[in-house]
Amino acid sequence: MVQKRAVPTIKRRRVGAQLRRWRGPMKSGDAAKLMGWDITRLSRIERGTYRVSSEEVRAFAAKLGVDDEPGIEEVALAAEEPAGAGWWVPYTGHIQADLLDFVQMEAEAEVIRVQHHAVVPGLLQSPAYIREIIGYQSTANSQTLGMMLNLRLARQSVLGKLKRLHAVVPEAALYPKFDHDPGIMRDQMRRLIDATEMPNIDIQVLPLTSHPRYGSNGAITTLSFKHPWAPVASVDGPTGGAHTEEAEMVAFLAGEFEKIAQAALPYDESRLLLREHLERLHK
Repeated sequence: MVQKRAVPTIKRRRVGAQLRRWRGPMKSGDAAKLMGWDITRLSRIERGTYRVSSEEVRAFAAKLGVDDEPGIEEVALAAEEPAGAGWWVPYTGHIQADLLDFVQMEAEAEVIRVQHHAVVPGLLQSPAYIREIIGYQSTANSQTLGMMLNLRLARQSVLGKLKRLHAVVPEAALYPKFDHDPGIMRDQMRRLIDATEMPNIDIQVLPLTSHPRYGSNGAITTLSFKHPWAPVASVDGPTGGAHTEEAEMVAFLAGEFEKIAQAALPYDESRLLLREHLERLHK
C-alpha cells in the first residue's frame, strides 16, 4: 500500500515534533525499526509531510517506553484531525503561511503572553484601530484589507476560552491622534478597560518613563498549550513574524517578556492609568 503524502500543516508538524522528542537520543534508524518503517518514512512523519495514524502514535509511544497516557492520547487525537478543519481554512493561500501557522497555534493556546513596543497588541485592538494599523501597513486593495481585518477580529475569539492572556501595552500606544476620527482612540481605550474586567485577562502598561531597552528588540508573544505540546515563542518584525519551538530560544524570549512585565505598572495601577487616558481623550 502506498503511503499518502499529507499537506504539512502546523498540527501535523507538531505531532511529528512530539514523536521526535519522545524518541530523544535514540537514533532515527533504530526508532524506525521498532515500527518496521524505513528511515525515510520516519523522517517525513517527524517533519509532518507524512500522516501518522492515532494507532501508530500509540504503538510508537509504547515501543519507545513512553509512560504518559494523557500526553499520548492528546497526540493521537491530533494525528487524526482532518487537515481542512478550523475557522481559518478559508484564509489558506491568501495570507502568509507563517501567519496561518501562528493563527492555528494561537487558537489552541491555553496561556498567551504578549507585548508590543509601539502598538496595542492585536488581540486587544478595536475594529477601527485594526483598520488603521492594517491600512498603514499594507498597500493591498480594499478586499484584501477587509479580509485581514476579519482575520484579526476572528483571532480575538480565543479570548473567551483562554486560561490567561497577559498583555503588556506600551503607554506610547495610548497617545496616537487620528484627526479624521478622534473617536478611534476613545473606543480603543474603552476596549482595553473592558478587557481588564475579564477574569482571564491581565493588562499592564509599560510607562513612558521606562528604560528604552524594554521592548526595543521587537514584539514578543509566547504561547503555552495543554500537555504535552511544547511552548512556542514568536517575534514580530517589519517583514512579518517568526515563531519557534526551540527550547532555549523559547526560554530566552519568555525571560525577556518577564523583564518587560516587571518594568511595567502593576495591574491595578495600569487600569487606573488607562482610565486617566480615557478621561484625557474626552476633554
